Amino acid sequence: MNKASIKVVASKGAVIPQYKTGGAAGADICALLSEPLLIKKGGRAIVPTGLFFEIPQGYEVQVRPRSGLAAKNGITVLNTPGTIDSDYRGEIKVILANFGDEDFVVNNGDRIAQIVVAPVTIGIFELADSLNETERGSGGFGSTGK
Repeated sequence: MNKASIKVVASKGAVIPQYKTGGAAGADICALLSEPLLIKKGGRAIVPTGLFFEIPQGYEVQVRPRSGLAAKNGITVLNTPGTIDSDYRGEIKVILANFGDEDFVVNNGDRIAQIVVAPVTIGIFELADSLNETERGSGGFGSTGK
């Protein structure tokens, strides 16, 4: 398994990300709140974690939903996957959306998302007059079947 060292500064009471099993790709991150946060049905909220990362150049940290929150409560990360760039030094915050049937309360210390460390490939964009033809061509959404 590949590893990348990420420096973490944690505010008082913040929980350092943790992998829950030996084969987990995602590490859980938790809310750092002074009081419970209500996310109304159909609503969204930016949830602080109290964490600050120094991510090595050539890597990103992706913020993804936790499957249990999504399946049981309809809670997801709105901009999935969210990208934390290697040059960002601000607090890690998570945009949660409530697509569930009821209001949802986030408490201090709740596991709200998971993060995955991933290598970054930089694209080299070259202006061209035309593109190679393919079987699909310019067919867009739903063009390959139902």
